[in-house]
Formats: sequence, structure tokens, C-alpha cells
Amino acid sequence: MTEDKSRSPLLELHEVDTYYGVVQVHFAVSLHVQKGEIVCLLGGNASGKSTTMKIILGLVKPRAGLVRFKGQNIVGLPTPKIIRLGIGSVPEARRIFGNMTVRENLLMGAYHRSDKPAITEDYERILGLFPRLRERLTQRGGVLSGGEQQMLAIGRALMGRPQLICMDEPTMGLSPAFVDNVLELIQTINAQGTAIFMVEQNANLALQIAHRGYVLQNGHIVLQGAARDLLDSREVQDAYLGGSSGAAVIKS
Repeated sequence: MTEDKSRSPLLELHEVDTYYGVVQVHFAVSLHVQKGEIVCLLGGNASGKSTTMKIILGLVKPRAGLVRFKGQNIVGLPTPKIIRLGIGSVPEARRIFGNMTVRENLLMGAYHRSDKPAITEDYERILGLFPRLRERLTQRGGVLSGGEQQMLAIGRALMGRPQLICMDEPTMGLSPAFVDNVLELIQTINAQGTAIFMVEQNANLALQIAHRGYVLQNGHIVLQGAARDLLDSREVQDAYLGGSSGAAVIKS
């Protein structure tokens, strides 16, 4: 039978084992993101969530397993090359350039591109998504509020024209009003064709906008399924509280 490549995952982690020195932090972790999806990875502190993001971006190399993007194994590739392949990053705590203006921060997201007319087009489109940033183009990134900095980090990632954006705790430290704003923006970006892989500690928020989710506990995927089913499942609470010892799948 011929493989249906249209259904091949955009991003896939297959049986990934990761160590920091002698300490193992991932145990045969497997997950995937299809084109057009929002997928969330949930878990408590020290569950291995942020390490998963670092593996995808080439910041940490797994000891075993595969990481494929558009069918290509990207393990061992440098981060700039991974970004050029089409993966954008919105890191934890934003990590914008505080001494650079909003405009300079946005244009840094297109540092690897040479298609100037398209860069200008994307710049204007992103300012349309984030009108608050247009009002602050000449201000330094470091003086923006937390919510504005998160918008700037997302806009900077979009300037690279990624097919997938990895977001690490995108709602952390934001006021409730900005949390709602950021979640709406994530849905808008996804509706425009960009897949989202989102690491989150707040299961309720993440599962309200995601298509599918995974729960990571002590380096193991203990639960996975459609977001609407995970949102209503007692097993999600069990996993967070340490009550799940083996992997489970909730079928939609």
C-alpha cells in the first residue's frame, strides 16, 4: 500500500530518551503534530516539558530516538538550520531583546530571509495582528508590559514564516486579560495555516484551544487524546496528581 504522505506528521518525536548527565528526563517519548493542528504538551514542574521544546529546537540532543520535521530527522542539526527549515520559537519568559526597539525585534525574526518584499508584507500583516505593537514601534522591548512582550515574541517568530511555532508556557506571568488575548491570537495564527506546539502547565487553558494533547509525567507520556476529551477526563487530574502509572489513550 502506498503511504499517504499528506497525512505524514509535520513534526514527530519517536521513542526519545534524553539525559542530563546521568539523570534521565525522557523515557521513550513519542508524539506528533499534524499540519494545521494546535497540540499541547501538559505537565507539572520537572516533568520534562521544556526539555521537549529544547530537543525540537536543537538546544538539547537526545541520547536515543528520532525527531522528524517534514519527514527529515533533525537530531544533531544546529538551531539556526532548524529555524530555516520552518520551525519558529516563542521561548519561556519571552526573551526578547530588551535594548532593541519593537521594530528591530520584529525584523530580527527575519534575519535568515532575503526576500525583502515578502518580509515587508509579513511585517505589515503582523502589525495588523498586533495593533498594540504598531503603537510602540520605536519603544525599547524592555519597557513593554509582559503581555506586550509576549505579543512581540510571537510576532518575531511569525517573521520567519514558520510552518510550525513552538511556544513554551505562552500564558505564564500574564494578567487574565492578556491571557485571553494571547489565546485568541494563537487561534487566529493557527487558522491562517500555522501549526502550533504549545508547552503549558495550565491544562484548562491549553485544552480549550488545542485539537489534541499529551500529558507528560516524570518523563513519560501518561495520557494522550483529543483535547475536548482530555478537558473532561478525570485521568488528566490523576496524571497531574501522580495517580497514573501507565500510558492511556482517550479516543475521540
